[in-house]
Order: sequence, then C-alpha cells, then structure tokens
Amino acid sequence: MDSNIEKAEVLNRPQEPDSTFLRIQGQGAPLTRTKSAASNALARVSSRLTTRSITNPRPPPDGGLQAWTQVFCAWLAVTNTWGFVNSFGAFQTYYSAILPEPNSTISWVGSTQACLLFVVGIFSGRAFDAGWFRPTVLLGIAIQFIGIFTMSAATNYWQLLLTQGICTGIGGGIFFMPVMSLVATYFAKRRGLAIGLVTVGNSVGGMIYPTVVRQLLPKVGFGWTVRMLGFINVVCLTVVIAFCKPRLPPRKSGPLWDADSFKDVPYILFVLGICFLMPAVYFVFYYVASFARDELGMPYTESLNLVIILNGVGLPFRILPGYVGDRYIGPLNTFSLCTFLASIILFCWLGVSSIPTYYTFIASYGIFAAAFQSLFTTAIMALSNDITKTGTRLGMAMTVIGFSALVGGPLSGAILKASDYTTTVCWAGASSLVGWGLCTAARVWRFGWVLRKKC
Repeated sequence: MDSNIEKAEVLNRPQEPDSTFLRIQGQGAPLTRTKSAASNALARVSSRLTTRSITNPRPPPDGGLQAWTQVFCAWLAVTNTWGFVNSFGAFQTYYSAILPEPNSTISWVGSTQACLLFVVGIFSGRAFDAGWFRPTVLLGIAIQFIGIFTMSAATNYWQLLLTQGICTGIGGGIFFMPVMSLVATYFAKRRGLAIGLVTVGNSVGGMIYPTVVRQLLPKVGFGWTVRMLGFINVVCLTVVIAFCKPRLPPRKSGPLWDADSFKDVPYILFVLGICFLMPAVYFVFYYVASFARDELGMPYTESLNLVIILNGVGLPFRILPGYVGDRYIGPLNTFSLCTFLASIILFCWLGVSSIPTYYTFIASYGIFAAAFQSLFTTAIMALSNDITKTGTRLGMAMTVIGFSALVGGPLSGAILKASDYTTTVCWAGASSLVGWGLCTAARVWRFGWVLRKKC
C-alpha cells in the first residue's frame, strides 16, 4: 500500500529537465524561433493568396464615384481606339486620291487596324483576369503612341499598313479590352447603360478625328495632322492610366482559351452573327465618303462631313438602347431589334440618288449602327453568368469577330471593283440580315420564344 502511494507520488511529481537537454535546447533556441517565424510568415502569405484566389467577389456597386470614374476612363480609351477606326473613311478617301493602290487594297489598312483591336483582346483580356491590368494598359499605350508617330512619316501604302494598320491596331487592342472589361466588373443591373456611355467614345472619336483632319490637312500637311492626333491620344490615355482601378482579385488559374465557351451553342450563334454584321457596318463607315465623291460628285472636304454625321447622330443612341435594355426589355432583345432595323435601312441605300437623300440615309443608318456598336459587348456578357471569366470570354469573342472585320473592308472593295455600288450594297444588306438572324437564334436558344421575357 505504502509502496503504491510512493510510486504515485513519484509519477505525479514534476520532473526536472535534464541539464544536458537544457544546454542543447538553449543553443538551438534561436534556430527554433527562426524556423517558427518563417513558418508563420509563409502561412500568412499562403492564407492571403488562397483567400485572394477563392474568395467570392462582392457584388458590383452599380454606381458611385469610383465606378463612374471607370466609365469615363473607358470612354477615353474607346475614343482613342474605335473612334480612330470609325474615322477611317476620312483616311480612305484621302489615300485613294494620293496613292496608286485601289480602294480594295487601301481598305486593308483600316480593316487590319480594326481586326487587331479585336484579336489582341484574347491576350489582354486574360491578362486583365490574371491581375496584370496596369502593365498591360501601359504597354498598349506605348505601342499605339509609336504607331501614330511613325504613321506621320509614312509616304507609301506599305508604311501606312505597318504603322496605322498593324502598330496602332496592336497597341489599341492591348489596352482597349482590359479597360472595357473593367467597367463590366463595376456594374450589373446598370451594365447596359454604363457600356452605352463608354461606347459614346466611338462617335466622339469618329467626329473629332475627321474634324482635325479636315481643318489641319490643307494647312499643315499629313505629317503634322497625324502628330496632332497623337498628342490628343497621349493626353487622354494619361488620364486613363492614372484613374483606372481594378475591383476584382486576380484569377490565377485557367487557360488562355476557355474551350467550354465554344460548347455553348447560344454563344457560338451570337459570335457568328456578329461576324456577318461587322463587315456590313464597316462597309458603310469606310465607303460613306467615297460614295459621295464617286457617285454624287461631292468634294473631299465636304464628304468628310458625312463621316462626322454618321458618327455624330449616334451619340444619344449609344446610351438610349443600353438604358432601354437595362430597364425594360433586356440587352439581347434590344440588340435584335436594332440590328434588324439597321439591316432594313442599309437596303435603302439603293434608293439614294441625290445629296439630300444621302444625308437622310446616313443619319438614319448612323442611329442603329451606333446601337449595334454599343450593345454587342453587353449582349455577349448577357449570355454568360460567370463574372470571373468576363475578360477571357469577351476576348475570345473579339478574336473571332476580328477576322470578319479584317476581310470585311477589302471584300467590299473587291466586290465594288468587280461590279458597282448597287451590288456591294446588296451584299452588305444580305450579310447584315444573316447576322441578325443568327443573333436572334442565340437569344431564342437560350431564353425561348417568349417575346416578353426580359433578356
């Protein structure tokens, strides 16, 4: 009994550490503390990276100073990219007067620029999703700057193709898509309105560039006229890089090309539809001034007014369809209605025989062409429910669409060279109607035949 009590007391008695162990432990304490600190630091970093990658983003604010600032910055970016493209009609007419190449060849300059704005989007859109927003935008601005200022020294067709077509197209494509995608992450319910406000830059740029060309070209020549356009871009894009602010955390994983998107039938139909619509729209923008000069005898400086009007009448109609889509019938329904009306009006070009009727046609078509340009990105987004893939999915669509923009202008020029404006207008109108049919089929496939359904 007593021996058992003594054993229990020994077992319960606090044990004194061995002195040898104390010496070893004392010598290793700094190493142990260092390992512990490093382990804790790595754990904190790992925790932050994991949280950053998997945390569900907060809902878009749909307003506020920060959100509307992104809209303004994107508006500037669109003005300096698509506004430049939309004003190519002014350059097309000028180049055809001073260069020996035919219109179909000259059109490759504008169509290459438009194509690259689309195609480069697959890379810059993914870079945006991955968190490389600011470096991507800076790179694009620098390349566009180089393209414009080397364009001012161009003296022949190939130099214009390399500078205005390729260099400015790549540069604009690099920074256009991330800025556009950024706006989409700040808005959900009012996304159509926000994108509509952004695309007003198409019309504003399409008025500013031809106006500058018309005023300066006869006075200071081609070189300094283009340099002035470059200075305008530098000022605007400095504001863009200063105030744009990404809202979502980076999406670290995922392929550059999301193959699952092309298993989505409505997405495929809609992208194919845009591929048919795009050549028809840019046929009008590229040849609006050339038709006036060739068929109606209008002088060059006066024909530039048509480019300005074509872009200017669309100003309110880049905003209104987005508002109607958000508030009442949805972006896909609004897009389908506007593209149908644009297709019908395009056929009305066949009845133009005088300058007054041509002005009427230009003003009417400009309204619905503006609606098309402002709505198609919003409509593509309406077919996707995963906001984290916004940049990649939109960039993929832009890449495919870009190739239709590439061949649209030259194909129109080739048809025109082989026949006349009547045949070319019929081709453009038919292409536009096919595009409308495919886009409408995408809407029906996804949401059914119920016309009253908001989508």
